[in-house]
Amino acid sequence: MKAVRIHEFGGPEVLRYEDVNEPQLRKDQILVRIRACAMNHLDLWVRKGLPGVRLPHILGSDIAGEIATVGEYLTGFQLGQRVLLAPMTFCHHCAACVSGLQNQCPQFTVLGNLVDGGNCELIAVSPEIVIPIPDWLGFEPAASLPLVFLTAWHMLVTRAGIRPGQTVLVLGGGSGVGSAAIQIAKLFQARVITTAGDDKKLEKARSLGADYGIDHYQQKISQEVRRITEKQGVDIVVEHVGAATWDESMKSLKPGGTIVTCGATSGPNAAFDLRFLFARQLSFLGSYMGTMGELHDVLSHVFGGRLKPVVDRTFPLKDARAAHEYMEQGGMFGKIVLRP
Repeated sequence: MKAVRIHEFGGPEVLRYEDVNEPQLRKDQILVRIRACAMNHLDLWVRKGLPGVRLPHILGSDIAGEIATVGEYLTGFQLGQRVLLAPMTFCHHCAACVSGLQNQCPQFTVLGNLVDGGNCELIAVSPEIVIPIPDWLGFEPAASLPLVFLTAWHMLVTRAGIRPGQTVLVLGGGSGVGSAAIQIAKLFQARVITTAGDDKKLEKARSLGADYGIDHYQQKISQEVRRITEKQGVDIVVEHVGAATWDESMKSLKPGGTIVTCGATSGPNAAFDLRFLFARQLSFLGSYMGTMGELHDVLSHVFGGRLKPVVDRTFPLKDARAAHEYMEQGGMFGKIVLRP
């Protein structure tokens, strides 16, 4: 089969489109023919070098396709069935897994990180992560769903406990997580302020439900938040940018407000004054992916038409280098999808 692999860490030039052996299917696995694989910033970080990644390696966390083969131990699946994959692997038997907290499993990892992912034509997976999709949902939109919608749901619903009537600041509304978080916040009848780098992205963010937009290159985020909220601040900040925005995120919170963070795109080192933290009784919450139950919860809203995937652009798998270069330029709104 064809695959894009890295044999060394580095820039987009290390991506190789090449022939590799098809996966060997165990009797308790399902073989999925991949029709679409969406990109995430994780692909860039793994390509540049993360601890524990064994080379050569196949990137790609978000996968949609058709069932090609069903292991003989399994029932309930059909050949040709249209599916997406939960973007994770876990041990199934530790205390966290049996409690339904798969993202706390000691062996938890994201597809395409410590295990091979979906930048290829076929993948063998455990049946627990195989999720049927409706006939009306295309493969490219389906591949754009799992990681970012699960992440945003876990951040807002599980960790931050979003409630109707609250005000939420979503940083980077044009990102995959940002575009999902805007929709989820509106699903919970929150007022949404978002940021983006140009008017075109802000317009698209408003089309997803954002009530207010801030150009983070032209305006100071916290000042605009104070103006919009009449100096009250926001209840929740959805933070995934990191060092470049952390101070502004803190200043945007109302007393008792919450920052929930899932990433550090601009760098991991954020400094703050502890007195500001305790005097204003703020909460800082970490969030990492989510659970299988949460994924089914958020997908029920997608399949019901209440949330929608956002696809920016698609590339043939053989043009993975161009897709990585496009993502690094930062001009996309929503997800970039590779097509085997």
